[in-house]
Formats: sequence, C-alpha cells, structure tokens
Amino acid sequence: MSLYQKVLDDMKAAMLSKDQDKTIVLRAIKASILKKEISIRQGGTATLTDADILDVLTKEAKQRKDSITQFEAANRMDLADKEKYELGIIEDYLPKQLSEEEIEVIVDEVIAATGAKAPSDMGKVMGMLMPKVKGKADGGLVNKVVKAKLG
Repeated sequence: MSLYQKVLDDMKAAMLSKDQDKTIVLRAIKASILKKEISIRQGGTATLTDADILDVLTKEAKQRKDSITQFEAANRMDLADKEKYELGIIEDYLPKQLSEEEIEVIVDEVIAATGAKAPSDMGKVMGMLMPKVKGKADGGLVNKVVKAKLG
C-alpha cells in the first residue's frame, strides 16, 4: 500500500469515526500532496512516489515545529497544543527519526569519507550526508552536529 493510500484510508476512518480534528489534519495533508502532484505533473512526471510524499510530510512537520516554537514564545499554549497534535498525526507517516547519537555516527563516517577537516568543508559533508538522512533526521540537528564536528 502506498503512503498516499494510507493517508486516504486513515482519513476515511477518521471521517467514519467522526474524529473531526484528525479529519481536518488529514485533509490538509491530502491537499498538500495533491498540490505537489500538480507541480510534478507540470514538470512532466505523472505520478508521485512515496519519496515525494515523504518530502511533503517532512515539510508539513517542519512547519508545525516552527509554529510550535513561535506559539510557545508568544505564550499561546492553546495554539501550540493544536500544532503538537497535528505534528503527532504527521509523524505517524514519517520514518522513525534518528537520535543525535545515530546522526553523529553517520556524520563521522561522512567526514572520514570526504576527508573534511575544517568548517569550510561543511558544504561537501552536508552534500554527501543529507541523502543518507533525508526524512529520518531534522536538518537543523544534522547541521548542528556537523558544525560541532568540524568547528
């Protein structure tokens, strides 16, 4: 079953169980996926892959995390809680996230493979590293680990 089909099936189940909050979140995810599909069609490709859908879900999760940070800074816990709920639903479709320790191991391997020694080599390391952790690690955390290792 494709990731998109899983989202659709979960949305139908949420609608049947009258879980309005979950239905709203899943409809928003579906709309984002359809928007991505339209942009890909204009580029010549007809269908979305699970990797494309993971990109959409990762972007949606990042938006929720950014909103949570901003709402908490503004002391709007009601809105932060709503975003946390939505983030929880989105994360159900994402692969398990790597821990900081797991990221450090991968960063060490990439640094050894590239021969990077200084912060000026960060682009080379990130270019080789990001495809390995795409969808499985937060880019900000990866960036922080690489900076610490090279700096």
